[in-house]
Amino acid sequence: MREPLLHFLVAGLAVFLFFAWRGYDIDPASRRIIIDEAQVSRLGKGFENNFQRRPTARELDGLIRDYIKEEIYYREALRLGLDSDDPVIRRRMRSKMEFLARAKAESAKPDDKALQELLDRNPGKYASDSRYSFDQVYLSAFDPEIAGAKAEAVLAKLKNTSDWQSLSEPLSVPSRLDDTPRGDLAKIFGQQFADELTQLSDAPKDQWLGPIGSGFGIHLLRIRKVTAAAKPKLSDVRQMVENDWRAATLEAREAKAYQTLLDGYDVKITKP
Repeated sequence: MREPLLHFLVAGLAVFLFFAWRGYDIDPASRRIIIDEAQVSRLGKGFENNFQRRPTARELDGLIRDYIKEEIYYREALRLGLDSDDPVIRRRMRSKMEFLARAKAESAKPDDKALQELLDRNPGKYASDSRYSFDQVYLSAFDPEIAGAKAEAVLAKLKNTSDWQSLSEPLSVPSRLDDTPRGDLAKIFGQQFADELTQLSDAPKDQWLGPIGSGFGIHLLRIRKVTAAAKPKLSDVRQMVENDWRAATLEAREAKAYQTLLDGYDVKITKP
């Protein structure tokens, strides 16, 4: 009764009986492979997703045989301990964990307070464009001195005539634009034109102004109406703000999740 070997055998028998009673296989890498209907359906669905058709009976049998072969080699590799101390497998497992951590971080839902704070910090980014209604006289001169003199001469004529369209040179863009968003104007005339037009938003209406430059040349404008962009409501731009919140906070949320895991470990480092 005092033999350590006897104690070891009794303890082993107790463990065996316990797991037998619970119904667990004492070998974690079981030699029993069960291919149930659900697994067969998954194999068939995977084939269908790849080839856009259902597998034939012969193809399905081949998928099952390949799955069994993969399962056997996987279990035998586990029995041989090939998953231990393998840098390739360690990196693969790390990649999977990082993928799961990122997926969890990306699925986080921000509250309205966080989104409203982000919206308040940069309302112009989410506001709809200001809209402009104006008439234009186009002049093709690109030389600054010639353009300036030409514009002054045409401005003087515009004050004394109602036939302003006859003073404009031909241009593919209409001479009269109505309720056009600033972003569309930037696409048509260029960013310089849109920026200079914005600076004229508070200028007197229905008066000829300019010139301002564009990718075409120079323009004299008579602004008839400016509709300022309203500060957006969170309910109207929620998805845009939420996307920006995810992008801006993803790295910090991933770092916080890792720190939570790290806090659960006792790490000891001994340097030479």
